[in-house]
Amino acid sequence: MKMSNMDFEKNLLISEFYDYYKNLLTEKQRQYFELYFFENYSLQEIAEEIGVSKSAIHDSISKTISYLKDLEEKLKFVNKTKYIKNEIEKFKKEKISKDDFIESIEKEI
Repeated sequence: MKMSNMDFEKNLLISEFYDYYKNLLTEKQRQYFELYFFENYSLQEIAEEIGVSKSAIHDSISKTISYLKDLEEKLKFVNKTKYIKNEIEKFKKEKISKDDFIESIEKEI
């Protein structure tokens, strides 16, 4: 089954959230998430390797994704980082002044 562009972008965003917030997850959450998203294991393969049901793996990964989304919604680290990187690029290309750059970053923080 071919992954749609929207699914790819969604998975990429979830992976970005994971990069920022993985230290807030349990070891088990990290293990299941990494096997599924980074090692491309199926839910069934993870279940067999870990020795639990496929539905337990699905529930754990779903809860982990929800938790990551919730963290980003509240903390906005991924969003803020992207914004700041964009402002730095504008500044480097001299599209904004030093004062505008500082003001923009201060507002975001």
